[in-house]
Amino acid sequence: MSQIVERPRAISNAKSHLIDVSNLSSGEEEELLALGLLSVDRKIQDPPTAFLSPELKPVEKRAICAPDVLNEAYTYTTPSSFSRGLRIELPDYVMLLISGTASVDEYGASVHIGDFRAQCWRTYRNITRLLAAEGARWQDIVKCTCYLRDIERDYKDFNHVRTAFFRWLKLDPLPASVGIQARLCREDLLVEIEAMAIMLRAKA
Repeated sequence: MSQIVERPRAISNAKSHLIDVSNLSSGEEEELLALGLLSVDRKIQDPPTAFLSPELKPVEKRAICAPDVLNEAYTYTTPSSFSRGLRIELPDYVMLLISGTASVDEYGASVHIGDFRAQCWRTYRNITRLLAAEGARWQDIVKCTCYLRDIERDYKDFNHVRTAFFRWLKLDPLPASVGIQARLCREDLLVEIEAMAIMLRAKA
């Protein structure tokens, strides 16, 4: 039996704008007024019509999700405002932008705490499922950006797992890549990877 996956929806309820107008710094107030988000009488405004104009057609895009292995960021206890990835439709190509992905499960919990290699493998599994949700493979990946909490300590293990995974997939050429030391969004996450894939668009 096929499973119907509900695509992520933007949160648009006016009560969810998260701005406490009674607690703004003078700098925040200045910027919110300049954006048109705040009125001079300190009320939250609807976006300017220029932002919503139907004549300005954005590139066709939709969110990517793989709920069997990875929850949506906006369902965290403290919601995070990003999609797990975006599918962008271009005239001849499809581009997939995979957000920074880590060792997080379908309930939003960090998994394999303290086990760097296992976190790498779970991260690759999550990205693999996000790609598969759009009919893509690692062979379509052109660039990875890899964030390690402690690059001096963990890079050897990271490179070992990455090399083993890519050799298993027989990737040739290998994706472009960069490694960056960064403090990640949770103390228990040790690695996070974002990726870009490009595919030929299927002919109608």
